[in-house]
Amino acid sequence: MKKILRIATRKSALALWQANHVQSLLREAHAGIEIELVKIVTEGDRILDRPLAEIGGKGLFLKELERAMLNGEADLAVHSMKDVPAGMTAGLVLDAVLPRANPFDALVSRDNQLLADLPAGSRIGTSSLRRKSQLLALRPDLLVADLRGNVDTRLRKLDEGQYDAIILACAGLQRLGLGARITETLQLPDWLPASTQGIIGLQCRQDDVVTRSLIKPLADTDTMVVASAERAVAQVLEATCQVPLAVYAVLENGMVKLKSVVSTPDGKESIEAAGEASAADAVALGEQVAADLLKSGAGKIIANL
Repeated sequence: MKKILRIATRKSALALWQANHVQSLLREAHAGIEIELVKIVTEGDRILDRPLAEIGGKGLFLKELERAMLNGEADLAVHSMKDVPAGMTAGLVLDAVLPRANPFDALVSRDNQLLADLPAGSRIGTSSLRRKSQLLALRPDLLVADLRGNVDTRLRKLDEGQYDAIILACAGLQRLGLGARITETLQLPDWLPASTQGIIGLQCRQDDVVTRSLIKPLADTDTMVVASAERAVAQVLEATCQVPLAVYAVLENGMVKLKSVVSTPDGKESIEAAGEASAADAVALGEQVAADLLKSGAGKIIANL
């Protein structure tokens, strides 16, 4: 066993919650294990005055964490899976994911109004093109404004009156004990989450057999199946956060059901595809749904972005 297992994490409250949660699970699984958190400020944390789509996407939240592992400064990184690009960095593997939390988005409104009840012209904060697209498809009369920062910062800006409502991930709010702030859960059939939203992933060096062995007891195989299906869609479409892609898979009785949507940022046009396959064929299912999206015109939407 390693003398000390070093976990790389961002410094935000949510990232630290996730890292501490993994630390607790590892201590339950391995008596006497010593663990140290290596706290890192990423480029995505530093640049807050521009939309993610303009500065390189969600991968900016994990490059420094990956570099720390490749340089031998850390052994393990804990990620929100939706921040992890579909193509894995050479030399690293993502062997384990934890059981999925609430995958859906939350509307948090200042006056506790539901999406359908918000007055025309209300200012809604989100940094996600996917959320913007789905929002405008349902309510084209709303004003969508960019919103960056950690969960606390976004809620503070809402409370200060900079926005009438904001959209955040349910899982993040609930993990931070802020579930009571959720005004409405945005979910099927009108609303799909981002690929792998609500899933925590554990990444380490491919050649680090000790760390890979340590995290094995934490791996949730059912969640890995749906994550693999969802990530396959994103990989085929080469979808970054510059692409309004929504995708959601569920595993029931050994079968994976998958639905995905690619939309224009203004919400006026969307292409849908869905499919079902056995758990063993989850990746192939994701690839097939992505191919169906492309056949139906999603490629044109992506090319025009």
